[in-house]
Parts: sequence; structure tokens; C-alpha cells
Amino acid sequence: MSALDEKIPAVSPTETACADPLRRAAFRSLEAIGSLLATAGEAVILLTTQVDRLLSDQAERLATINRDLAAFNHSVTHYLRAPLARISDLSRLLQERYGGSFEPEVLDYLERVGSSSQYMSELIEALLDLSQLSYQNLKREVVDLSKIARQTADELRQGAPERRADFIIQPHIRTVGDLRLLEIALKNLLRNAWKFTSMRETACIEFGACQSAGPSTCFVRDNGVGFDMSNAQRMFQAFQRLHSGAEYPGYGIGLTTVQRIISRHGGRIWAEGEVGKGATFFFTLGGV
Repeated sequence: MSALDEKIPAVSPTETACADPLRRAAFRSLEAIGSLLATAGEAVILLTTQVDRLLSDQAERLATINRDLAAFNHSVTHYLRAPLARISDLSRLLQERYGGSFEPEVLDYLERVGSSSQYMSELIEALLDLSQLSYQNLKREVVDLSKIARQTADELRQGAPERRADFIIQPHIRTVGDLRLLEIALKNLLRNAWKFTSMRETACIEFGACQSAGPSTCFVRDNGVGFDMSNAQRMFQAFQRLHSGAEYPGYGIGLTTVQRIISRHGGRIWAEGEVGKGATFFFTLGGV
């Protein structure tokens, strides 16, 4: 007997008899695990197939909704705007051709008809633009928000040269997003500030960005009439006015449009203000 054989203990018949049931139990356990894995694999394949089918059905329904919405927009454009344009044209022609023979009261009625039809036509156009924001594809590129703010400030000054206004625009604020949509959003916010500072001797409107613990936040601040903070959420709902339409004209969907654009870019918008002390609109965007 070698030295190696002396070191290997002998296996008794009792130990061999105990090992066989253990081997059989282990084998049965492995078979059960294999069967469970096979069943789980089949379940995963079935679930994946169902999810793919649901996603395909959802995509098809979404495409159908978008087609229906486009058709609806076309119908609105054709069947509502065209009659309104005719009403506006007819009231204008009546004023031009027969205005001299009408009573002042009749002329006032015709003026109201023309202005109301024009307002309705512009409102329909704004609503169509708002509806399209939900399904338009975003064309992402680097957007210089500071440049848009400067151009908008120049446009506002040129449109009302008699007004005194100080614009404070922080330079080099850039983001990645859809240029056309972000331009609509920022112009809406700046025009909103311009409108609600119209009663101030000198309007002060500021555009900038600040960095906090979260994503970069842009803001538009003004020294206008402000608002009650209890209405902070309501102002982003369509047709919700916090101020008189006679003093501050508009369609009541500007901030709704802004919110939808910001949301499409994965950001959020909120407002802070105080009655008589101005307002600040904050919004976040990726890549600022």
C-alpha cells in the first residue's frame, strides 16, 4: 500500500448507501429546476409577444388618432374659418359702400360684427396651433434662448416706441430642443410680461437662468400687475383669465401653449407672484 492510499479513508457500505439517495434527490431537484426554468422561459416568450402586440396596437391607435386630429383640424379650417372670413368681409363692404347712409348705431353694430369675427378667426388659428403641439415631431438642435429674448425685446420696443422699458437679458443661455417651439414659448412669456407691465411708468423685464441642486432653471420676471398665488395653477389652463380682457386683451391660451411646449421637452413650468408686485415664470429644460 502506498503512502497516498494510506491517506484516503475507506468508504464504508453504510456511507455509500446514504450517498445514493442524496444523489437521487439532488438529481430530482435539478430536473425540477430545469423544468421550472423551461416553463419560465416559455412564459417570458409569451409575455414578450403579448407586450409587442400591445405596443403595436397602441402605436396603430395613436397613428389613427393623429390622422383623425389632422382631419379635424382641416375641417375646422375649412368649415369655420371660411364663413368667418366672409362675415368679416361682408361687414367691411357694408361699411365702405353704404356707411354714409347708416345711422351711427348701425355702423357700431357692423364694427362689432367685423371685430368679433376677426377675433374668432384668430382664436381658431391659435387653437389649431395648440392642438398640433401634441403630435408634432421635435427637431432637436442647439437653441440660443438669449438670442431669442433679445430679438423679442427689439420687436416689442419697435411695436410700441412710446413705452419706456428696461430689458435685462442674461447672455449665453442655450439648450437643446425644437427651435420653432421654444421660440414660441419664450416669445409668449416675454409678450405676456410686456402686456402686464403696460400700466407701469417704466417696465422692467428680465430673462435669465439660475443653477440649483436640480436642473438649470430659466425665468422671465417682470414688475407688472402680478397675481394672487392661489391662482398660480389656474393660469395655465385654457381660457382662464386672471385679469380683465378689456385691459389686457388676449385669447387665454398663451400660457397653456407654453406649458405644453415645455412639457414636450421634458421640463416643467411654474409661476410666483404677488398682486401689484410683478410675476416670475420659471421653467426647466434639459441641456440648459
